[in-house]
Amino acid sequence: MADPVRTFRHFRDVPEHLWRWKNFSPAEIACRGTGQLKLHPAALDKLQALRDRLGKPLILRSAYRSPEHNRAVGGAPRSKHMDGAAFDIAMSNHDPVAFEAAAREVGFLGFGFYPRSGFMHIDLGPARTWGERFPGREVPFARESPPAREVLADSRTLRGTGAAGVATLGAAGVEVAQEVLAEAQGAVLPLVPYLDTLRWLFMALALAGITLAVWARVDDWKRGLR
Repeated sequence: MADPVRTFRHFRDVPEHLWRWKNFSPAEIACRGTGQLKLHPAALDKLQALRDRLGKPLILRSAYRSPEHNRAVGGAPRSKHMDGAAFDIAMSNHDPVAFEAAAREVGFLGFGFYPRSGFMHIDLGPARTWGERFPGREVPFARESPPAREVLADSRTLRGTGAAGVATLGAAGVEVAQEVLAEAQGAVLPLVPYLDTLRWLFMALALAGITLAVWARVDDWKRGLR
């Protein structure tokens, strides 16, 4: 035997033991204008089944409407909303085609399409449709994977700055050695000019490393790696 349809003066009056629809609350189903609620178990069972099938929230624009609220919003004189057997659901998070197919599969029969307002009306029937269907949506392209960042050990920037650092330390070391040898005995003094050349070589290497690091940074930025 089907559960009876019951009307409550306010959604807060609905006993907890009567409410079994886990993804919805009495406040969502109640009349937006008066707070009244007509509890239609068969309709709510199908609504919950639709929610389970789609696996994503159903944003209710309108569910039950009291007769006075239905008149205030310009609803049809015999609107199924007044029976608690109709729901207006936003399509902002749904593909309308897939939504309609799923709604039909769980047992909804009446469908109204409101693409300009962004929602679809569904009810228990009789079977009928009205309104202009939602335009087809383009198939979204798969998101491109973000460019992989360079492994730190393979980074051209790191190589450049590393070379610059080594060269700078080398130049400083040569300068220290040059000063020490200059103070040493005359047997090693002939080596001093060669050390001076070596120091300039290290400095040139440092400058080249810095140039490489700057170029690598700019090139990575252009390619979107940074």
